[in-house]
Amino acid sequence: MTQPYELDAGYGEGVRMGLIVLSTDESLENEARMVLAGRPVSLLHARIPAQPDVTPDSLRRMADEMTATAARLPQGLDVIGYGCTSASTIIGPDKVAALIQQAHPGVKVSTPITAVTAALKALGVGRIGYGSPYVQSVTAPMREFLAGQGIDTVAETSFDQSDDYTVARITEGSTRNMLESLAETPEAEGFFTSCTNLRTFGIIDAVEAATGRPVVSSNQALLWHMLHLAGVDARGWGPGRLFSL
Repeated sequence: MTQPYELDAGYGEGVRMGLIVLSTDESLENEARMVLAGRPVSLLHARIPAQPDVTPDSLRRMADEMTATAARLPQGLDVIGYGCTSASTIIGPDKVAALIQQAHPGVKVSTPITAVTAALKALGVGRIGYGSPYVQSVTAPMREFLAGQGIDTVAETSFDQSDDYTVARITEGSTRNMLESLAETPEAEGFFTSCTNLRTFGIIDAVEAATGRPVVSSNQALLWHMLHLAGVDARGWGPGRLFSL
């Protein structure tokens, strides 16, 4: 005998988000859970092949896999995020969106670099202290992209690291020290720390309290921006002043 059944919107009560995560990333999904656990949002993941040695060339090569990876996500998503700040800058956020939309026509797309830009502008920050885990060949394009959006870097520091496995193991205390060192530059109206593989959620509020200035991280901005594009009021869901907007 065939049983009758009913349908609903599935997980997420109608809000469905997709996330393309690097195969080397060990932090983004965990920080996403901190924001979305128990919330009326469904987040579905796909992994894109990535090299552990982070260079402009290795980042650029991810464009070749973007559409195929996006196609592994189900149709009908409200927004798809691509989880790499440096690659979205080097490939170009418009190209990333176009490659994803080949598999999901018309879907809204966020990348960390576009999300960070939107976040800093929403916070009214035009001059930043910029902290990165990476080497200059990777960090410089992000600094230049932000400058093109009217956001100037007035202080900069990094861990000078090119191995993504190592980046995932940098302690939050180290990142806090890095960001607070940037506070010695009074012209910095706020701070940006890049990389979706760098853990930050445990120290954002503490750095903001210590410095009196807002902090934006790649994962924080990406999740905030994706929720915003999906039409979700996410105030209070995540760390920092950004999630009060």
